[in-house]
Amino acid sequence: QSYAAAQIFEAVGIDSAVVERYFTGTRSVIGGVGLAEIEAETRQRHQAAFIPRPDPYEDLEQAGEYQWRREGEQHLLNPEVIALLQQAVRSNDAERYRRFAALVNDGHRQQATLRALFSLRSQTPISLDEVESAEAIMRRFCTGAMSLGSISPEAHETLAKAMNAIGGKSNTGEGGEDPARFSDDRCSAIKQVASGRFGVTPHYLVNAREIQIKICQGAKPGEGGHLPGHKVSEYIAWLRHSVPQVTLISPPPHHDIYSIEDLAQLIYDLKNVNPQADISVKLVSLSGVGTVAAGVAKGHADTIIIAGYDGGTGASPASSIKHAGIPWEIGLAETHQTLLLNDLRGRVRLQTDGKLATGRDLVIAACLGAEEYGFATLPLITIGCIMMRKCHLGTCPVGIATQMQGLREKFRGRPEDVINYFRFVAEEAREIMASLGVRTLDELVGRTDLLDTDAALRHWKSRGLDYSRLLSIPAVAEGVARYKTSQQDHGIEEVLDRSLIAKALPVLDGSKRSLRIRMPIFNYNRTTGAMLSGEIARRHGRDGLKDGALDITFTGVAGQSFGCFLAPGIRLTLIGEGNDYCGKGMHGGRLVVRPDPQSPFVWSEHSVVGNTVLYGATGGRAFFAGRAGERFCVRNSGAVAVVEGVGDHGCEYMTGGRVLCLGPTGRNFAAGMSGGIAYVLDEDRQFGRRCNQGMVDLEVLDEAEDIALVHELLQEHHQVTESAKARRLLDAWPEVIPRFVKVFPHEYRRALAERKKGEDKQAQQRQQDARSTPREEVFNG
Repeated sequence: QSYAAAQIFEAVGIDSAVVERYFTGTRSVIGGVGLAEIEAETRQRHQAAFIPRPDPYEDLEQAGEYQWRREGEQHLLNPEVIALLQQAVRSNDAERYRRFAALVNDGHRQQATLRALFSLRSQTPISLDEVESAEAIMRRFCTGAMSLGSISPEAHETLAKAMNAIGGKSNTGEGGEDPARFSDDRCSAIKQVASGRFGVTPHYLVNAREIQIKICQGAKPGEGGHLPGHKVSEYIAWLRHSVPQVTLISPPPHHDIYSIEDLAQLIYDLKNVNPQADISVKLVSLSGVGTVAAGVAKGHADTIIIAGYDGGTGASPASSIKHAGIPWEIGLAETHQTLLLNDLRGRVRLQTDGKLATGRDLVIAACLGAEEYGFATLPLITIGCIMMRKCHLGTCPVGIATQMQGLREKFRGRPEDVINYFRFVAEEAREIMASLGVRTLDELVGRTDLLDTDAALRHWKSRGLDYSRLLSIPAVAEGVARYKTSQQDHGIEEVLDRSLIAKALPVLDGSKRSLRIRMPIFNYNRTTGAMLSGEIARRHGRDGLKDGALDITFTGVAGQSFGCFLAPGIRLTLIGEGNDYCGKGMHGGRLVVRPDPQSPFVWSEHSVVGNTVLYGATGGRAFFAGRAGERFCVRNSGAVAVVEGVGDHGCEYMTGGRVLCLGPTGRNFAAGMSGGIAYVLDEDRQFGRRCNQGMVDLEVLDEAEDIALVHELLQEHHQVTESAKARRLLDAWPEVIPRFVKVFPHEYRRALAERKKGEDKQAQQRQQDARSTPREEVFNG
C-alpha cells in the first residue's frame, strides 16, 4: 500500500518530455528514449511474437532477463567471461585477464551500463613507472557486505584472507563473525552493524578497523536482507544469537534511525565503543542522495558508500533484480558534487560499489568522485561462483552460497585467486592512468573533464541521453578539498566513560576483584558505558568480567544510549530516568533504571526510559521500574527484560531473549517476531487487539516452567528496583497468573519441534548403536 501513488520511483533512460507527459513529477536525471524509440522496441517485440513459424507449437525464444540464455539478452557476465576470469586468476595469467577485460569493456561499449557510454579523453601520457604502485591501489579495495550465512564459512574466510594479504578490507555483512577469527588472517576489517545488529557485540566491534552502518543496499533498496530458515544452521544461529531453521528478516533501519540526528547518535555510539575504528555509512544511489550524504558527513561519518543497483546478492527476489535501484554513476556524481559545494568533501572518504569488474570501471568511478572501490560479484566468481542464481535455495553447486556440509566440501576457492584478480585490476588501472598522465588515484578523483560521452550518440536508443549533470564540475573556492584530507572530530575526548575507565583500572588489570562507583549523571552524558564496555572487550574478550565486578550507580537524567553495548561484568543502575536507545546492543551485565524515591508520580503509569530501548540486545538483564516508549526490544536476540508498559511496535522482529511486560502495550506488538518469548500482563483484556498475530500465537500462562520464570523475574524486578507494581503482583500472585498472556512465535515453536525431533532421532540411533555394539567395544570405549 505504501507504494501506491507514492511516486517514490525515478526514471533511468527516459526522455524528459515523455516523463513530463506520462509520469508527471517523476525524476529523470539523464534523459533518454522518446516515444519513437519506445514504439520501435514495442514493434520489434510484437513481430518476434507473431512472426510465422513452421511449427505453430514452437516456444518463443527465452529472453534471458535473469539467467543467461544463448539466444537471449546480453549479460556482462556470461559463461565465456566467467571461464576466462577463472582461468586467468587460477593460473595467474595476465594475458587471459586482458582477454576477460576486453570482453567486459566491450560489453560496456554495447551499452550494458551507464559507464559503458563514457570514453576517456586523450591526454599526454606518462611512464608507467611514474604511476603509484598496484599495492597502493589495492589498499583502496573492499569486498562487498556478504554475510556469513548468505555464503559459506569457507567462502567468507577466503575473501577475508585475501583482503588482509593485500591491505584491503573485507566486510562481514550483517551476520556477525566468529570470535575465533579475530586474532588471525580470517578477521574481516569491516564489521557491519546494518539494521538487524545480528551478532553485534562489544567484542565484535572492538575487532574492527571500520564499522559500517547499512542504511540501504543498492541491489534491494528499501527491502533489507533476508536469510531463509533453511540456511540458518546451528552455527549460523549461534553467530546471530538466534535459533536454527528460523528465518531472519532485516528490513531497512526505520526502527532506530528516523533522522540524521538519530544516525549521528549511532555513529557516536560506535565511535565510543571503538575509538580506533572508522565509521562508514552505506547509502543507496538515487537522485537526492547528495543532500542525505551532506547530512551524514555533518553527522561525523568517516566514509560514505554509494551503492548501485547492479550486482548485489543472488538471493534477491526476482522483482528486485531488475527495475529496483539505479546505477551508482548517478548517485556518486551527485554526492561528490554536493559535498564539494558544501565544503564537506575533505571530511569524508567516498566509496562506490555495484558490479565493478575492471580497471576501467575503477578509473571512471574515481573520475566521478570515488576514492575507494567495493567489489562483490567478481571476487565470488574468482573463487568459483558460476552465476547459477541458487543462492536463496542454499543449493549452490560450488559450495559458496550454502550451509549444506556436502555442498561446502565442493568449495575450491583460494585467497591467491582473489589476490591475482585484484592485482590485475590495479595494473589495468595503472596503465589507463599512465595514458591519462595521472600519477595517483587522488589526482583522478572528481576529474570528470577526462570523460567524454560521444559514444552515447552513436546508438539509436542512447542518443537522447544527457550526461551533463553527471559531468558537472562545481564552482568552488580555491583550496576546497576534492578528496578526504582531514579527520572528523567525533567529540569523544571528554566523555564520562574516560573517568569510569580510570576508576575501574584496578578491576580491568586484575589487581582488584570488584569495585563500586557512585556518581551523578546529566543528559549531556551520552552513550555512558559504551567506551568502558569496549575496553573490557578489548582486554577480556567476549565473556568480559565476572558478574558484578563493576557495580556503578548514577543519579540524575542520563543522555541517549545509556548502557549501550554493555559488556558482561558491569551492573549499571540509574536512579532517575533514561532517554532513547537505553541498552542498545546490550550484550551482558545488568541494567536497572528506576525513578528517584522522592518522585511524586506513580512509577508504573509514567515513562522512565525513551524510545528504541534494548534495540538489538544480545544478552544481559534489564529492569525498568516504569514504562518505555515505542519500539521496545526491537531486534532483541538474547536479553531478559522487565518493563511496566511499552508504546507501539514492542518486541518487533525479536529473535531471542525473554520480555516481561507488566503494563499496557501499544499497537503492533510482536510484528515480525520470530524468536524469543514475551509475557504480557493483560489487565484490560485488550492485548489481543493490539498484538500483531501474523507470526505469533497468544497462549494462557499454564505451563509450570513459564509460571516459575515469570514469578522469578517479578521477584528480581522488585528486588533491584523496589517497584510497587511488582510488589502488588507478587502479593496477589495466584490471582494474577490468569491475566498473563504468553506470546510465542510460530517459527520458534516449529524450530523447537524440529530440534526435539532431531534429538529424539539421535537418541534412538545411539540406542541402536549400543545394542549392536559388541560388549568388549563398549567396555573399551
